[in-house]
Amino acid sequence: MKLLRMGAPGAEKPAILDAEGIARDLSGVVGDIAGEALTPGGLARIAAIDPATLPALPQGRIGPCVGAVGKFLCIGLNYADHAAESGLPVPAEPVMFAKATSAICGPDDDVKIPRGSEKTDWEVELGIVIGKPGVYIPEEEAMDHVAGYCVINDVSERAFQIERGGQWTKGKSADTFGPIGPWLVTADEVPDPQALSMWLEVDGHRYQDGSTATMVFGVRHLVHYVSQFMSLQPGDIISTGTPPGVGMGQKPPVYLKGGETIRLGIEGMGVQTQSVTRA
Repeated sequence: MKLLRMGAPGAEKPAILDAEGIARDLSGVVGDIAGEALTPGGLARIAAIDPATLPALPQGRIGPCVGAVGKFLCIGLNYADHAAESGLPVPAEPVMFAKATSAICGPDDDVKIPRGSEKTDWEVELGIVIGKPGVYIPEEEAMDHVAGYCVINDVSERAFQIERGGQWTKGKSADTFGPIGPWLVTADEVPDPQALSMWLEVDGHRYQDGSTATMVFGVRHLVHYVSQFMSLQPGDIISTGTPPGVGMGQKPPVYLKGGETIRLGIEGMGVQTQSVTRA
């Protein structure tokens, strides 16, 4: 299934794509694409419905594909070739950091460069959406806890992230720095999350062109690993890292100034398109 949320910010309706790609209103079935609706039981109830029997929603804004996200967790340097372009060693364990949930926005909403920024960057990433709650999850059971996947642009301000001291979170959490969607693609439609092509373009120039096959730590291990430090709840998101081609890795570096258009996508997950503005 491809689940999404449509409507104005704060007033999105849950929806499902039918076989023709028409968004059908799920609001009579679930309150939101969030929480209990993402559990195995919740997804089974949605899957039992024929989308053609649901009312079509008018075309319009697509919101973040998950509502009421409790935790927005990210994995850094999780592609060996991206670590190399960053001049950093491949980590022995996953590098974890948090992104504020207030950064979350729709896949086609504007990305706003924060005040004082000179080094705003892009990162196409595969997002894991948790469905079944758990803690200390054995690696062999980890995939049972995945509701599905989505495209994420882990927008980053490199000076805030690297040059201002402290942790990476403040370079990752500005408003609009977390576009997610357009769809939550349920796990049953993604037989191998380690075999997905992914790409990102700025003003038509392709900077990133990679594959989840080159992740250092795969989806199964990441769900297991993160759960050793905190419980995972339905609707939590883990963003799994980016392949090479970020602006910081260009020679010389290339950063967003405002006025650009970013397009990015992952095989089977849909495409995001963002206009870059200044806050």
